[in-house]
Amino acid sequence: MVYLDHAATTPVYPEVLDIEKEAELLYFANASSLHTAGRKSSRALEDARKRILNCFGVASTHTMVFTSGATESNNFFIKGIALKYQNRGKKIITTKVEHPSVTNAFRSLEALGFEVVELPVNDKGELEPQTLEAAMDQHTILVSVIGVNNETGSINDLKALSAVVKKYPKAFFHSDLTQAIGKTKIDYSCLDAFSFSAHKFGGRKGVGGLVFKKQIAPSPLLSGGAQEFSLRSGTPNVPGALGMAKALEISLQGVDGKIAKAHELNEYLRKSLMDLGEGRFNSPESGCPFILNFSLQKHKASVMIEALSEQEIYVSSVSACSSKSEPISHVLEAMGKSKEDAGNSIRVSFGYETTKEDLDAFVSTLSRLLKEVHPR
Repeated sequence: MVYLDHAATTPVYPEVLDIEKEAELLYFANASSLHTAGRKSSRALEDARKRILNCFGVASTHTMVFTSGATESNNFFIKGIALKYQNRGKKIITTKVEHPSVTNAFRSLEALGFEVVELPVNDKGELEPQTLEAAMDQHTILVSVIGVNNETGSINDLKALSAVVKKYPKAFFHSDLTQAIGKTKIDYSCLDAFSFSAHKFGGRKGVGGLVFKKQIAPSPLLSGGAQEFSLRSGTPNVPGALGMAKALEISLQGVDGKIAKAHELNEYLRKSLMDLGEGRFNSPESGCPFILNFSLQKHKASVMIEALSEQEIYVSSVSACSSKSEPISHVLEAMGKSKEDAGNSIRVSFGYETTKEDLDAFVSTLSRLLKEVHPR
């Protein structure tokens, strides 16, 4: 098997499974219970929270709420901030290339009377600071911009964008960092809030987090028992929290070397695909090296992806969260790609264990299939 779909989900680290299995036995008690076993679980939960914040280098300025994943985190902050601070203004800004969990959260607020602005990006898929500056005004209360695009790997300059938002004291700056953590260097301190999922960096599915500055208080979306500082009710998943902390620590260990290796693999794959003479690259060379997106010219991408799958080589097309309902990539269209290219793309995404041999197997199999399958 050659697995090249790490942007969709990553394999779980064995260490994470070991820790969570142990935690299920040691910390089975409800962390909200007042007895000794409950307090033991609560201490373990707080240990996981502290370790995660330390990994991001924001323990003194930010706090964190555990969630079920980035989709919940994005909805929690976007809706929670908009509803809490709508007396300041009702203008909220995002981009045309966000993950559906951000785009649809914004559009749900539009139905409640909020002014939603979706900003264009350049041909590299980046939001330019001057574009954001032109859209900002005294009524803006929230800006949410993806850190690394999940389809193309385009990287936004969050520090420069943050500097624009900070000129407007009523506005908060949030980023969906689901594809960015462990894959590019980030100054997390420049963000008012950011979202992530454990399964994108070797943790398990169903656990994630929302990190935000301590002075910020979004309105909770869930009513219940007042867990997680009364912001996210529900019995906390202590084993999942501990597993996510461990996965993050492993992922960020030696991260510079991991990124350098991914750059080498990305360049190697680009050259190999160029030699085939079939595709056009959609991912910018300045993007995150763990993702390479290209569009086929003579063959149907969906047919190639299925044929590759039959050979146990796994790649994808548009976001895994929308691939069954949205065959044409809104991200590629926003970057100025043709509708033909936007509907015929292949995304290859690497993991830390990906090798040149994996890429050779992918390219050689793709080359053979391109000869065997009739052009569209």
